[in-house]
Amino acid sequence: MMYPKVGISMVRILERLGHKVEYPEDLVCCGQPAFNSGYWDESRSVAGKVLGRLKDAEAVVIASGSCGAMLRVFYPDLFAKTPQAQEAKALSAKSYEFSDFLVNRLGVTDVGARFPARVTFHDGCHGLRELGNKKAPRALLAGVRDLELVEMKDAETCCGFGGTFAAKFPMISTAMGEVKCASAFATGAEYIVSNDSSCLMQVQGLLSRQGSPVKTIHLAEILAQS
Repeated sequence: MMYPKVGISMVRILERLGHKVEYPEDLVCCGQPAFNSGYWDESRSVAGKVLGRLKDAEAVVIASGSCGAMLRVFYPDLFAKTPQAQEAKALSAKSYEFSDFLVNRLGVTDVGARFPARVTFHDGCHGLRELGNKKAPRALLAGVRDLELVEMKDAETCCGFGGTFAAKFPMISTAMGEVKCASAFATGAEYIVSNDSSCLMQVQGLLSRQGSPVKTIHLAEILAQS
């Protein structure tokens, strides 16, 4: 909803690779905001719709590490000891963050992309710490023609967003984001790349307020360039 180009890019890439993509438009949220805030009953009322709507999918591909972690890691906990426990486990087993799906499920690292720019990569916390997904996005970037990847010193450091954390602790969140922006700026990169739009929203907001020329872009948007 907030970053439609990311979803459009994912669809273009998957269709280019010969896959059929279905998007159920009646699904809006995975239930993570309520889950992270401790409102598990409310989260289940939202997540239950996701279980029902995606049960017949062959694979579920997700544009963010945070939502990906919710379906793959936290749904089995959320629905444990409920009638939907097995359904949650089944969905977990076939849910993938986008770069993980391309590299580890499809065995694809080169999608024919070209992006002439110097970039640095930010590891979102959920994708890195919950899904263990560090190598896949870098393998995909390595396959992009004319792209130069320069690792920043604090690639694995949190950007400070954390969903509700940024709203509850704005000063701490901003300070963490400024560390991330400074680390990225030091690489001389033109773009900060991530596979989580929420991180990019946080970082781009700070960069814009600083008047920085560095821009943020989702991994899928780069891979869709040809």
